[in-house]
Amino acid sequence: MAKIINEPCHTFNEYLLIPGLTKLNHTPDNVCLKTPLVKFAKGKKPSIEMKIPMISAIMQSVSGDKLAIALAKQGGVSFIYGAQSIEDEAAMVAKVKAYNVTSKDKKENPNILLDKKGKLIVGAGINTRDYEQRVPALVKAGVDVLCLDSSEGFSEFQSVTLKWIKKNYKNIPVGAGNVVDGDGFKYLADAGADFVKIGIGGGSICITRETKGIGRGQATATIEVAKARDAYYKKKGVYVPICSDGGIVFDHHITLALAMGADFVMLGRYFARFDESPSKKVKIDGKFYKEYWGEGSARARNWQRYDLGGNKKKLSFVEGVDSYVPYAGSLKDNVELTLLKVKSTMCNCGATSIKEFQDKAVLTLVSQASITEGGAHDVITKK
Repeated sequence: MAKIINEPCHTFNEYLLIPGLTKLNHTPDNVCLKTPLVKFAKGKKPSIEMKIPMISAIMQSVSGDKLAIALAKQGGVSFIYGAQSIEDEAAMVAKVKAYNVTSKDKKENPNILLDKKGKLIVGAGINTRDYEQRVPALVKAGVDVLCLDSSEGFSEFQSVTLKWIKKNYKNIPVGAGNVVDGDGFKYLADAGADFVKIGIGGGSICITRETKGIGRGQATATIEVAKARDAYYKKKGVYVPICSDGGIVFDHHITLALAMGADFVMLGRYFARFDESPSKKVKIDGKFYKEYWGEGSARARNWQRYDLGGNKKKLSFVEGVDSYVPYAGSLKDNVELTLLKVKSTMCNCGATSIKEFQDKAVLTLVSQASITEGGAHDVITKK
């Protein structure tokens, strides 16, 4: 008989933070959002540490070279989408690494994320099929970090791929996922993953849950995997960062994900809205939008994310939709505003670092009535 978990899983919107004591030094300017991107041993430092806890999703409508440059300037990392030819993906990585950082960039972007040679840091997505050809090309192009792209990553396909990369390119970190529980995390960590992504079916354009019936509420998944991460660190002395991927609708959901234990978040819809994303800007009923589609959608045809075994007919089904998101302007302006909100909330909870925030955070489940009460209600708002 199947194992039944009778406790319901929860989403970010079902939680609120209880404020802690805000002291005089608890101001946004004093908050540090540095966070490890890749694993490190106790007493050591990670080879890549981000200035902000944000990475962009491995999606055709999100992570091209322009967005990678813009996000690295803000202190985060973009993962160039892998649903393209090896040559084209490598060329995008090369464009980012070839970007000429001038003194003006450093002055205007104090959080700019650079490698030891003074070049922008960039990631790239890979799959479990052509990795033996794709990884060498990406490494040659100068990629700093890789990430396996799959709707569900608790699999031997990912384990085999991770072990091959670690054997042949031991200095190139690689993330894996996605998983939604401690077992999935431990499996990928033991296989060599440098960070593990959490989330199945929580993305705004993802329909994996209704198509396949698998997944978990993003808040519950993040909390459970964070517990496994901490236990793994205590037992083995290796800290494997975790990334909450999906389920973020509002800016404060990023803050909640961090409070629940995520080291950073992966965002798709959020970044798809900006000037720097690869998709087209269109005008509908007098308003501007950007095109946004899932990697499991018919438009993407990114079937390399899924292994169909020996099925010669290559049968497939969609796990994502094609959509539009409201155009929001430049990445820099929006990221700065979002992070100001994150920092302000951390101050409300008496913390000036992500680690301190996680140690001090007190979260409470809320009812539907509380959610309604939390927004504008019983008034007529001015437009």
